[in-house]
Amino acid sequence: MHLHQPLLGLCLGIETLTAAALLSGPGEVAVIPSWDIQSSERVGTDLKALSQPGLDTTTWHQVDNSRSTLMGGLINAGVYRENGLFFSNALQSFNSSQFNVPWIYRKEFSLKPEPGQHYHLQTHGITSKADIYVNGQEVVTSESQAGAYAGNAFDITNITQETNAVAIQVYPTDYNYDFALGFVDWNPYPPDNGTGVWRDVEVRQTGPVILGPLRVATQANLPVGHSSALVALKTTVTNLEDRDYVVMLGGSVSLEGTNTSYELNDTIRVLPKQTVEVALEAAINEPAIWWPKQWGDQPLYKGQLSATANNSFSDKVERTFGIRQVTSELNANNDTVFYVNGYRFQVIGAGYSADMFLRWDSDKFTTQAKLMLDLGHNTVRLEGKNEHPEFYDITDRLGLMVLPGWECCDKWEAWTYNEDLAVKAEWTDTDYTIANKSMHHEALMQQGHPSILGYLVGSDYWPDDKAAQMYYDSLKAADWQAPIVASASERGYPEILGPSGMKMAGPYDWVPPNYWYDVDPAEDRYGAAFGFGSELGAGVGTPEISSLKKFLSDSDLQDLWKEPNKGLYHMSTSVSSFYDRKIYNDALWKRLGAPSSLDDYLLKAQIMDFEATRAQFEGFAALWNAERPATGMIYWMLNNAWPSLHWNLFDYYLHPAGSYFGAKTGARKEHVAYDYYGKHVYLINRSIDQKGPRTVTVEAIDKNGTEIYSTAEAVQTEPNTSRDILDLSNVLESIPDVAFLRLVLSDDKNTTLSRNVYWLAKTIDSLDWDNSDWFYTPVTQYANYTGLNNLPAANVSVTPATPTRRDGNSNAGLGVVVENHSSVPAFFIRLNLVDEDGEDVLPVIWSDNYITLWPYEKLELQFEGEGAASVQVSGKNIQRAVAYL
Repeated sequence: MHLHQPLLGLCLGIETLTAAALLSGPGEVAVIPSWDIQSSERVGTDLKALSQPGLDTTTWHQVDNSRSTLMGGLINAGVYRENGLFFSNALQSFNSSQFNVPWIYRKEFSLKPEPGQHYHLQTHGITSKADIYVNGQEVVTSESQAGAYAGNAFDITNITQETNAVAIQVYPTDYNYDFALGFVDWNPYPPDNGTGVWRDVEVRQTGPVILGPLRVATQANLPVGHSSALVALKTTVTNLEDRDYVVMLGGSVSLEGTNTSYELNDTIRVLPKQTVEVALEAAINEPAIWWPKQWGDQPLYKGQLSATANNSFSDKVERTFGIRQVTSELNANNDTVFYVNGYRFQVIGAGYSADMFLRWDSDKFTTQAKLMLDLGHNTVRLEGKNEHPEFYDITDRLGLMVLPGWECCDKWEAWTYNEDLAVKAEWTDTDYTIANKSMHHEALMQQGHPSILGYLVGSDYWPDDKAAQMYYDSLKAADWQAPIVASASERGYPEILGPSGMKMAGPYDWVPPNYWYDVDPAEDRYGAAFGFGSELGAGVGTPEISSLKKFLSDSDLQDLWKEPNKGLYHMSTSVSSFYDRKIYNDALWKRLGAPSSLDDYLLKAQIMDFEATRAQFEGFAALWNAERPATGMIYWMLNNAWPSLHWNLFDYYLHPAGSYFGAKTGARKEHVAYDYYGKHVYLINRSIDQKGPRTVTVEAIDKNGTEIYSTAEAVQTEPNTSRDILDLSNVLESIPDVAFLRLVLSDDKNTTLSRNVYWLAKTIDSLDWDNSDWFYTPVTQYANYTGLNNLPAANVSVTPATPTRRDGNSNAGLGVVVENHSSVPAFFIRLNLVDEDGEDVLPVIWSDNYITLWPYEKLELQFEGEGAASVQVSGKNIQRAVAYL
């Protein structure tokens, strides 16, 4: 045992000495690829000693990731398992006291220092703050390296050697006092409060001259079809030495995937220690214009600048960017309207959550973004979860707009006028400095990305005038070209920015489908479909049983339907208004009837969720051209930080359910929708180029399949508009206990563009607007849908639509035919794709799902998923079955 550790230490030393250099020349930037982490209770806080090369770290936790919070790192190192932490209420008893002391991140790396070469350590945010040492020398203290988004660059040239060690001491995070990434009431707080090196730390090599971050400014003339653009590549040139340098700047602007390139150059003299601002411009005729996915292509350009000092290559910077124009204005109602490339842009999207432990996964986010596009969304909102550069690279390439900004309910909004905080640590001069550095860093990271729609410098509350001026100046200094919005609410605004034009009036819990269409008088109608709703939704998102079993115990599952008013750990926090499902369950019990089993409860929950999200997305789309237009809507929320029972459009495991398919139906590009409140039919067109003749077929039947009404209307559709085309109020006066309404939109080639089935009761839910709270509006009388519990049985078959084609385990592009062989409707048919072991195929995309079939109707549905073997089939009035592919 006495021989083991010295030998191991010797091996570690040899490994370090023989490791390849992290960098090989000027102009390179390398990420510290992994970390050893340990508590200061175990290893002390002597950073001078801990940052010496050759330290034996065999008792430390090895984290094979370049960025991770403490919890994320310990999971990566195998200390904890995610499925154990997230199961039932296990996290409630987790020992978080271990994170009450500083922890150390440490890594050794090799360099090849040479005369004339400079090395820099770059940070991009460490939570909450950190001291950093390299090779026994102090680089920065926590006074300067503070804030989750505060990036810094430190010249470490004079302390580098062939074998180097960096030690970072991170301090515990308190959301009330530190600028961090909090989760408010979304979920339980992570045990470490997000403490750690959650973003990359980099080492950069340059010659005697260093270039600052590359900024790209574009000016595009409209109309976009016959435009020209001026592209400016901007940076700073800094002389790091005590002598003059003649610096030759070479640059290029090139269109990805083509041979199109524009060369740029300039020569300047830079005095000792001087920093010079430079800009090189290129005029582009008929540029490739970047569009949101629903409106066009996403061409990207690459900008590059390099610096040669006295004929020796010294540094380079580059980034991708797109040419597009985003603006906003307040309309006559003081509601914000965005424009993209000159077209009015109705924002349709949802609020994103980072992982609870801030673990970044590019593949997972790519899937999430693709699911958003499948949903018909065009925008994702980030409330303080500004993530990493890869996030914006992905949204650029996929065509998904992003609305980033700061978060609410903690240090970020500790203003004198914010009375909602339980603990209010009002800003000091130091806080303003940290916030300003944070804004500067995020602005530089985001500014060239064409997917950026704007920046919300406040969420629930607006920044005070000092902070707003500071934010504004930092954004403009970064050549920010997108709108800057004061906050996501209409509470107030700073002088420099003016009103936000956004409302944050709820709801956050269940409301009935007619809520969204009941818009008058606007001052009493809170979240109804007018203006710009920055975060609102009916609080739904119940996972299906296959997901629930991954994080709930048998007892937890029984509580869902046997204890409808019980507080649930996988809802929001215990002090939140959303700790239980009481409001939701009251509606479910009274509208659909008391559940008879867990399966019955979950089926009724999916019916409720589908109905809720469809109505919300349709309401805003339908009223886009109303007297007071619905200018935008961010559904609360897109996804969860951990397995949750509400506030999502797909669950933590990426499984789509009722809330997903309701939202997807409601956000179709061309669509026909039913207004529950006015009993009108709306024609919706969210494209900018589709127009011409359309046919809208309207049919209503009772639960026995008997026709109540049928008509076909010839209409004309116009791009980017919605309008009322049909009044059904007289037709639907005499509904029996329940009825079904089918709306089908087809083009002049008889191609179905949208198919939409509603279940209707005799009356709609009665809302008590006068007693609305910030998170919901009470219902005084519920619509009666209990007739759905005694529907006649329907006989449905599901068969493969094409011969099974297997390329490895891929089933991309396959489909099934779902056919109703009965004279009665087949209500709410759910199709779940599984593999040979009966496990969910995830991720999965269906062309449609949770469908209702008319008597003798047949539909072909497509799906994409890897390893599919069969489809599990269930519904309200059909037998469960399995269809093999």
